[in-house]
Amino acid sequence: MIRVLALHNTPVELSSYDDYYVNVHMPLVRRIPGVRNIRYGRVIRAADGGPAPYFLISDVYFDDEAALQAALDSPEMADAFADVPNFATGGATIMICEAKDVSPLPDSH
Repeated sequence: MIRVLALHNTPVELSSYDDYYVNVHMPLVRRIPGVRNIRYGRVIRAADGGPAPYFLISDVYFDDEAALQAALDSPEMADAFADVPNFATGGATIMICEAKDVSPLPDSH
């Protein structure tokens, strides 16, 4: 699998961020051809207990590089990318990453 990973900085306008992200941006992402899974969530804190380095992280998964390329060439992906500045007013870093599964870990109990 391959994924598009987005690291969102804290937005300038917090009050409308969640509503816009869920009700406007996510429907755009869901329309992208070849999307297999979408995950997102707010960053709670850094592992060392310090402040969160990002506000929200999202992952959009595709079967393989060919599926991602087809999505990148689609008007639906262009619409989703064009929408990012409408809510990610603090900026966002978007990267293409491998997505590897780790086999289930043994029960530690």
